[in-house]
Amino acid sequence: MAQNKKDDDLDYETTGHSWDGIQEYNKPLPRWWLWTFYACIVWGIGYTIAYPAWPGINKATAGILGFSTRAEVAEDIARVEQANAAINEKLATVELASISDDPELMSYANNAGGAVFRTWCAQCHGSGAAGAKGYPNLLDNDWLWGGTVEDIHTTITVGIRNPDVDEDWQRISEMPAFGDGLLEEPQIDAVVNYVMSLSGDPQDASKVAEGEQVYLDNCASCHGEDAAGDRMQGAPNLSDAIWLYGGDYDTLHETVTYARYGVMPNWNTRLSEAEIRAVATYVHGLGGGE
Repeated sequence: MAQNKKDDDLDYETTGHSWDGIQEYNKPLPRWWLWTFYACIVWGIGYTIAYPAWPGINKATAGILGFSTRAEVAEDIARVEQANAAINEKLATVELASISDDPELMSYANNAGGAVFRTWCAQCHGSGAAGAKGYPNLLDNDWLWGGTVEDIHTTITVGIRNPDVDEDWQRISEMPAFGDGLLEEPQIDAVVNYVMSLSGDPQDASKVAEGEQVYLDNCASCHGEDAAGDRMQGAPNLSDAIWLYGGDYDTLHETVTYARYGVMPNWNTRLSEAEIRAVATYVHGLGGGE
């Protein structure tokens, strides 16, 4: 039976266990460490009583001090909004085109607009605003609905293809799905080759002439006879080799066959007028604004 016993050379007791002649000391923890450990336990209990800590079914315990990080953040936001109230009021009321005439207002709009963009817009258009497949590049000068600061402001305000937006001017366009009985497969094949020829090499050059006639009969009313597009309708330019979904044969064939119906939300229900103007100014200044 194992029993405690004194080591002949040291003052420490052993546990009485032995492995291959090696004995295990029974060394107590240092008192300073124990008292620190006990103090931490007491402090932890006090903390869970004073501050929000224990999770419940619907929320955590509030704590007797009523501390809330959310409340602190809300206070900080309110304080900043109050400090910026005057310049936000000015930003929300001046003519959009005149914002750049006021260096202080322009600097504020760019900084505030950059913050709005990174919070709400970067998820689709990218942190650098270069876009992605199906999401427009905001750095170039290829705009579906116009690239003036006023046009950008309207697009942000009402979004794209939001019929429920109660605005005088909505960004609504609808390309028909030509594969749904409007065109036969050979006609789609031909018009795709024609469109490819406008900015590059077609897959089958022998079908370009036939495709041009299909284009004039079915597509020119929106995209124009010269295929330069129509911003009043949101019809893209088909002659500049800039494609929202891709300009290869398979992608264009899919676009003509099934059409595209990308949606951008209207931001007038989530952002203030000052924030919309700020981000419109920021986007306009990225390099592609007109």
